[in-house]
Amino acid sequence: MGRITNLRDLIGVVKDKASQSKLALVSKPSTLSLRLAVLRVTAHSPNAPPDDRYLSSLLSLGDNSRAIASTLICALMDRLHRTGDSIVALKCLLTIHHVIKRGPFILQDQLSIFPAAGGRNYLKLSAFRDGATASSWMLSAWVRFYARYLETLLFASRVSGYFLCSSSCSAAKDKQMEKLTSLMNSDLIRDVNSLIGLMEEMCKAPDSLLLEGNKLLYEVVGLLSNDYMSLTNELLPRLGELKERLGRLSFADSVELGCDLKRLEDCKERLSGLFTVAKPPVQNLWSLVQNLRERIEICRDGRLLTFGTTESKSARFDHRVSKFCNSVRFSSGKYDQINKFALVVVEP
Repeated sequence: MGRITNLRDLIGVVKDKASQSKLALVSKPSTLSLRLAVLRVTAHSPNAPPDDRYLSSLLSLGDNSRAIASTLICALMDRLHRTGDSIVALKCLLTIHHVIKRGPFILQDQLSIFPAAGGRNYLKLSAFRDGATASSWMLSAWVRFYARYLETLLFASRVSGYFLCSSSCSAAKDKQMEKLTSLMNSDLIRDVNSLIGLMEEMCKAPDSLLLEGNKLLYEVVGLLSNDYMSLTNELLPRLGELKERLGRLSFADSVELGCDLKRLEDCKERLSGLFTVAKPPVQNLWSLVQNLRERIEICRDGRLLTFGTTESKSARFDHRVSKFCNSVRFSSGKYDQINKFALVVVEP
């Protein structure tokens, strides 16, 4: 296996050299340095994260003009879509993640509108398979997961109006936080819904023995861990604001919030296993989620509706439950998940 891997590394080096030579022949002088910058951060070997010097250089190039930033993003996407090598694909995705986290605004903007035809910026890697070795086959699962997560992050960022988990969008984030009290209930719940969607994508990370000692995957998990903290800090003020409004939420908004909280609570165990984060914001988040779920009680027509699991009944309400099947029917498939927990009708 070692000889095969070494041979594959050698082939990768040859491919990188050939790509550089080809670029020198066919690329315009104005774009040659940009495409070479992409090649340097996404080289076939070594099996390690992109060199930060090359990565910083690429990010700085994207701060010059919109045309240059657009060329960089197109070159990066071309590299990603044309490769069948799991290491190159992971490095491309890592570079995209770094653009989101610390890239200049112009470069982030070009990433957000790619492709030019619109859409959700699909990275088109759901069918990615690298079957060269057993390790590359397992790495392919990480490529598919990571691409799906970044797609969700880009989409959720469009919903929020700024790049989530980005250190370079602090001004836009602060402005949004100042507006929380003036947002409509539906807008707040929409934000919470998209943030929880990102948490759910994190939970789909592959269980892989490759993580042990793999510097490339360590880098991926490290960035995801930082995103987990960022999303926690995004959720806390929004859920705190919704807590203040609980008594004024409509029935539909209360039901949707209850569904979202259940989804988030379902992520807790998996996230705790993925990331050893014991910081106060994380503890505060799970305490707030539990408190909110306990308080979502809606009075309608003299009856009390409360969220409870279908698998276990609260002893507090057992003697007053009149029926479990008197639940609300929704025409939207968005609420299919509500069958995981029932709306229990309780007589006062």
